[in-house]
Amino acid sequence: MKTKDLILTALLAAFALVAFVIEAAFPPITPIYGIKLGIANVFTLFALYSLGRWQASAVLGIRIALGTIITGQAVSLVYSLCGGLLSFAVMILLKRFFPLKRLWVLSVLCAVAHNIGQLTAAVFITGTPLLWYYLPVLIISGIITGALTGICAQLVLIQFEKISGKKKF
Repeated sequence: MKTKDLILTALLAAFALVAFVIEAAFPPITPIYGIKLGIANVFTLFALYSLGRWQASAVLGIRIALGTIITGQAVSLVYSLCGGLLSFAVMILLKRFFPLKRLWVLSVLCAVAHNIGQLTAAVFITGTPLLWYYLPVLIISGIITGALTGICAQLVLIQFEKISGKKKF
């Protein structure tokens, strides 16, 4: 890995961590439990499209590990890992079908996958299959928040492409 890529990966991980911690400090945006914007995902998407899958996985892993430690929410590690890993798998599998102009669509699919991963963890941990009734609410929230974070990442990447002069995406 080039030094420049390593530095950019570290910066993106730091930005994702800061976004995660700040978002965790604010009260929920809705009265419905578990719905967050997921601003930190903008940095993972940026890393995937600008650097590649290994760097994006580093950004995700660092954010999850350090975010759990900093916020002091140990139980959230399981939920974050389940949601994050399923979301990342969807991201890797489907990226080739979504050029930069359609990044927001990929983000929606990843957000929904993230919610499904977290709900699966909750059902497994609590032993309460009735939690699956919460899935439609989480799918709707995943569509909305995934579109917002995807559009943010897409706009930043388009500007990055203009500034750098590279057509990597």
